[in-house]
Amino acid sequence: MSENRKIVLDVHEKPSIGQGISLSFQHLFAMFGATVLVPYLVGLDPSVALLTSGLGTLAYLLITKGKIPIYLGSSFAFIGPLLALKAAGGESYQMMAVFIVGVAYALVALLVKSVGVKRILKFLPPIVIGPIVIGIGLSLAATAVNMAAYIGADRATGVFSLKYVVIALITLAITIIFSNFVKGFFGLIPILMGIVGGYVTATLFGVVDFEPVRQASWLAMPDVMIPFSDYQPTFNGTIFFAVIFVVIAPIAEHVGNVSLLGRVAGKNFIQKPGLHRSIFGDSVSIIIASIFGGVPNTTYGENIGVMTLTKVFSVWVIAGAATFAVLFSFIGKISAFIKTIPTPVMGGVSLLLFGIIAAGGVRMLVENKVDLGINRNLVIASTILTFSVGGMLIDFKIGSYSFSVAGIGLSAVVGVLLNLILPNRKAGFGENQEHV
Repeated sequence: MSENRKIVLDVHEKPSIGQGISLSFQHLFAMFGATVLVPYLVGLDPSVALLTSGLGTLAYLLITKGKIPIYLGSSFAFIGPLLALKAAGGESYQMMAVFIVGVAYALVALLVKSVGVKRILKFLPPIVIGPIVIGIGLSLAATAVNMAAYIGADRATGVFSLKYVVIALITLAITIIFSNFVKGFFGLIPILMGIVGGYVTATLFGVVDFEPVRQASWLAMPDVMIPFSDYQPTFNGTIFFAVIFVVIAPIAEHVGNVSLLGRVAGKNFIQKPGLHRSIFGDSVSIIIASIFGGVPNTTYGENIGVMTLTKVFSVWVIAGAATFAVLFSFIGKISAFIKTIPTPVMGGVSLLLFGIIAAGGVRMLVENKVDLGINRNLVIASTILTFSVGGMLIDFKIGSYSFSVAGIGLSAVVGVLLNLILPNRKAGFGENQEHV
């Protein structure tokens, strides 16, 4: 109860107009850097990601009856699969994959509603989810290095650039400084501050081309991609298996974030309005993204961090941030400005960010005190890591059509199966035996 007395604005409390605008902008800045980074990496329009994160968050708030103050931004879990799908079939493959992810979330929400959250989480102990998250981060490490060091962001065909490396390292240093030595709100947005600092550095190095910003109009429609109009939706096994098993990790992250926010806000969001409703809200946001050409969304820890710091849990503030994100997506000069951010700047923040993703998986194992001295735990973690980081794949052929399951998706399947098969399943939960 002592936690509740510190609350500045509770979930349903409405701020004044001036207070609401300033608090909403805080949340906008908190999610901005990471949300625009994901589409940047996979070759989609960052302004569309702003649009769909805003629309998706508003849809989420409606579906959860305005009872969970969650902001939804771009998910890093699907960067690898979306990059592979772009190479395999372009944007139509990517958008179909995003739609499949949204449908998968909806099915999981239905399953949670039917059987209960505890039964679902029995299949997803920390020994499975932790290494999957580690694998997501480490499998992206080469992408970060290539962006930071090579013109063209490709080691095989690009050209090494010492100037790029210097810009990337300065960007990395600024990000680290803000995450470790700066207190208050700015300490919660080190990614955004790193991008700002890196952008200034890149400008001084003469890498930034401002011409697109000069030519852009103030008001402009985001470069949306509407199915059946801008592209023909395609469905095949390659698309399906590229993303379907990767869903395991972000859903587990969703559960963790909703639980964490509930503890901080002094409420049980898992029970009321219910985890199934929360996951379904995320599902609808992802389907919205697939309709307009965005990337999958997920609950944002950055915004939960802002709420933890400010003790402002008002859904009105979150709705305000979502509204601002939608409005920003229609400001042509902002969209053009985002596109002028040089590759080594994004590479610099990615050098830290992808490592942070991996460290989050390690943290999950440590916090749950999962014993890797136990052979079954060591086997599961090791197999998941080698499959995901090494890019292990299995090819299937049905008739004349072939497709494959690879990387994170395959490692997730193997991890779940090993956890079910190997004895002493309780050991996979460490000291947290709540869902055993």
